[in-house]
Amino acid sequence: MSPKFVPAGLAELQRIGLLAELPGETLVRLAGKMRREQVAAGGAVVEEGEDGDRFYVVLAGMFTVSQASLGPRRVLRPGDYFGEVALAMDVPRTASVRALTQATVASCDRETFDEFIRPLFADA
Repeated sequence: MSPKFVPAGLAELQRIGLLAELPGETLVRLAGKMRREQVAAGGAVVEEGEDGDRFYVVLAGMFTVSQASLGPRRVLRPGDYFGEVALAMDVPRTASVRALTQATVASCDRETFDEFIRPLFADA
């Protein structure tokens, strides 16, 4: 993943079902804090058991979610998200996420998650 900070695009975030609920101005502020990253096919974004410090949304490509004890669990596509369990519950990563194809994610740190995204789960 590239170290250069490239913010996520507003139009990209509007396509994420969870984030589409946010008012426009809030989504603009969130977009400015979310880092857009390219992931090579086969690349790991998170590993089961690691400390969770970022929340991710899938902008392009496909990812597989797997757990050591259960194997592959599901496939993530554009519009899906992951990483919320570790941040919301303050536990290690509950699964590994790897790119099946060349892919793009946008992510934010814990502070941004707490400010903008955690409240969306409280309403669910």
